[in-house]
Amino acid sequence: MSLILFAFVVRVRDGLPLSASTDFEHNRELQERKQQLRKISKALGLLPDRGTVKGHDLNIYFVSSEGVSYMTVCHCSLPVATAFCFLEDLRWEFTACFNSTVVALAARPYPFLEFDSTIQKLKQHYNQSGGPALQVTLAEVQEDLKLHPPQVITLDEVELSNGTANGHMEQAAGSGQNVRLEPVTAPGILSLVLNIMCASLNLIRGVHLIEYTFQDDYEGIWNVVAFLLAFVCCVFQCHLYLFHSSWKKQKSLTLLSVIILCNFYLFGMRNMWQLLFHMSVASFSTVLILTRKLQHRTIDCGV
Repeated sequence: MSLILFAFVVRVRDGLPLSASTDFEHNRELQERKQQLRKISKALGLLPDRGTVKGHDLNIYFVSSEGVSYMTVCHCSLPVATAFCFLEDLRWEFTACFNSTVVALAARPYPFLEFDSTIQKLKQHYNQSGGPALQVTLAEVQEDLKLHPPQVITLDEVELSNGTANGHMEQAAGSGQNVRLEPVTAPGILSLVLNIMCASLNLIRGVHLIEYTFQDDYEGIWNVVAFLLAFVCCVFQCHLYLFHSSWKKQKSLTLLSVIILCNFYLFGMRNMWQLLFHMSVASFSTVLILTRKLQHRTIDCGV
């Protein structure tokens, strides 16, 4: 049984296919992996130089070097070191035949079809012998993999990288302009009103304490800080609910944690019911922030 099923050489810059092996197997999973290879090739500029995409029976391995990526589909029983050794041999053979200038000037897909025969010979050698001719080379690859293990890439990461590479994710990565969220709901309006109320209470108490602190009690400065910090967090919670932001989950959970810590610190300045009210409003707002999703956009047929 062949363990190395398919090999693919592409240009990293734009995913242009340069050469590929000829295969005669009509394996359904192999066809799926070949489609995934093409998706990965479009996002290579945003992926690590060496990676793995795991499948059910077949895995994808790739190595990128000097603007060219060498990719292969192998059976999962093939040792990882052997797969990357095959890619290193493939890279060596390709660079010996074509220089970087020729690769950069390639304008059409598969300009180096004649390299297919070299790929086939290399595949046949590995499938028959189970590895490279020189075991020293395999040992070197194994040692290198221990020091720098390949990153395991998921298909979700590939889709995200594809969107970024094609410019579809640039707006979402920014401040949220031109990205539309789902309409504000009645609970959302309630959370905004309650958050504004909490922010106002924190600001009023903080400003009031500033005068008293600077006149009589300098040790109370941390109470002022806690009130004002809670005020700022409430304002940011309103902003996160109204506008799209990257790292929304991390930001919202951080704001919630800070508000809870500030209210615990203010125990004594507020009674238990007041503390529960402020922390409940913050928790309610956090849930709504995390559950408000982006609005699905229709395809612009005019583009």
